[in-house]
Amino acid sequence: MGIIFQREESTTNATTVAVDLVKSVFQLTVADTQWRVIEHHRLTRAQFERWFINRNVSLVIMEACGSAHHWARSLNALGIDVKLLPAAYIRAYVKRNKTDAADACALLEAARCADIRPVKIKSIEQQALQGLHRHR
Repeated sequence: MGIIFQREESTTNATTVAVDLVKSVFQLTVADTQWRVIEHHRLTRAQFERWFINRNVSLVIMEACGSAHHWARSLNALGIDVKLLPAAYIRAYVKRNKTDAADACALLEAARCADIRPVKIKSIEQQALQGLHRHR
């Protein structure tokens, strides 16, 4: 089940979106070309799928986890670049209390750091094989 809508150009100047993935509600922090936060959104799973359709987003940043690979593949199908960052490095960028909004802002800050190498997006087969190895 992926995103099967066609993208249209939008008038918004957002270029980067940091997404904190949670079970049913996703927190988005939207930044402009100078990495300034311009919007915050809290979306359900269905809203999240539709949100990117009419937006001009060039980069999405997510914390690497099992569901992040699924969403990365879906967003790549829309022509949006996705950067998955290792979860262990994100905590240092959280400024105050740990909330979904703070985590999304921390992802945006961590993405600017050149020392953090992104995680490669795994295919469905690679994730299945990894799950098999972990099950052993």
